[in-house]
Amino acid sequence: MGKNRHLGIRDLPYTAAVGAPAGVEVVPLGGLFDRARRHGNDPHASLRPAFHQLIAVRERPLHLTVDFVEHELPPGAWLWIRPGQVQRFGRDLPAAEGTIVVFQPGFLPPATLAAAGMDPPYRQAPVLPSGQDARALRLGLDHLAFEFTALTSLPLASHVEVLRHLVSVLVLRLAKATGGSAAPGPATEVFRRLSDAVERDHRVTRRVEDYAAALGYSPRTLSRASLAVTGMSAKKYIDERVLLEAKRLLLHTDRAAKDVAAELGFADPSDFTKFFRLRTGTTPGGFRARALRADTT
Repeated sequence: MGKNRHLGIRDLPYTAAVGAPAGVEVVPLGGLFDRARRHGNDPHASLRPAFHQLIAVRERPLHLTVDFVEHELPPGAWLWIRPGQVQRFGRDLPAAEGTIVVFQPGFLPPATLAAAGMDPPYRQAPVLPSGQDARALRLGLDHLAFEFTALTSLPLASHVEVLRHLVSVLVLRLAKATGGSAAPGPATEVFRRLSDAVERDHRVTRRVEDYAAALGYSPRTLSRASLAVTGMSAKKYIDERVLLEAKRLLLHTDRAAKDVAAELGFADPSDFTKFFRLRTGTTPGGFRARALRADTT
């Protein structure tokens, strides 16, 4: 197994750079490669960061994969990677030109989170803003980069608040460019609570009835909310979350399928195989083998 790439998903916690204010960092894309090497890390490894990343590409396309979706970001494109998503940069990272804004969960105020619609489901595709949206994002990013380096021009508390507001501007502008900043309604709040519960408990139960009992809603209410926000029933939403974690574990770790089944709450490995085959058309072993073959071609 030593020659295989899937040696484990490395959890990447947030660590503030020396001299940087806690909670946010603005980094040139081209510097990520050397920075990773200096810390003894593989710049192209599969990582599960515990923080938000806003990637803005200015020159030259950038290739990366986020949760099994391969992206090519052209100049002018943005991509928002959320905490917990598994990412892997392509071989063109050393030549990348652009900026990555890193910020911790909890850095932005709740009003910004609500207005930007930052709850799942997450948009997977890159965004290529145009017109006023592109100009606003470019100016906002330039201002953020300037203020980030002007650490001594303000008292530290004021400096952090300026950065917090400027990241909020970027997040709200990006939400507007993606069409994701509509005012939340009752279904959105119900789905948000369901989504939080699924993130926490998808290894424990896949039953809509269990989530309904825990949250104080009827199964029908959960399904209506899920359909309104995602286009999927609550059952399908839960199963898709379990399937995503199964794929992550199969491709990014060396665990046997039976161990993956146990981690995801399947009492019998054969039940996990049936679950996986029904939704992907292949077995867990077949998925792993096909993904690794594609990765080496």
